Amino acid sequence: MEKKKQYFIRIMSEHQGIIKSLCKAYYTDYEDQKDAYQDIVLQLWKSLENYRGESAIGTWIYRVSLNTLLAKVRNEKTKIITEPLQMSNLSTPSIMADGDIELLNMVLQSLKDIDKAIVILFLEGYKNKEMSAILGMSPTNISTRLNRVKSELKAKFKNLNEFK
Repeated sequence: MEKKKQYFIRIMSEHQGIIKSLCKAYYTDYEDQKDAYQDIVLQLWKSLENYRGESAIGTWIYRVSLNTLLAKVRNEKTKIITEPLQMSNLSTPSIMADGDIELLNMVLQSLKDIDKAIVILFLEGYKNKEMSAILGMSPTNISTRLNRVKSELKAKFKNLNEFK
């Protein structure tokens, strides 16, 4: 059991960046990001014994993380929000050193969940074949979706620049 804990701690420290990136892509609020991160870590711990080594550990971590996030987002969409809306919570952008990162996060938030996952994988340097293994889609479908998202984003940025 001790070896399992040590192994888990090591792989988590090596791959925590991608998990945090995923959480930031799906949640804008820092507390929600922390909750999602904890949910992912718990799911990874529970699933560690099921890892068969058929893919790289990083690929497996990404897939479990993404599936956990997608399930969490789906579950939250079905819940009815009963808290009153407060104006102070509406426009509290996080302070970023680079405006491009903030713009990227805003753009990612506007995408469909699966397109968001594809863009994040693309930005992380994954190839279409690797993305297809992680997402359970064909490489052709990945390529098509990625090209559509690129076209959609180009159009949005063109319109944005016309208003400046």
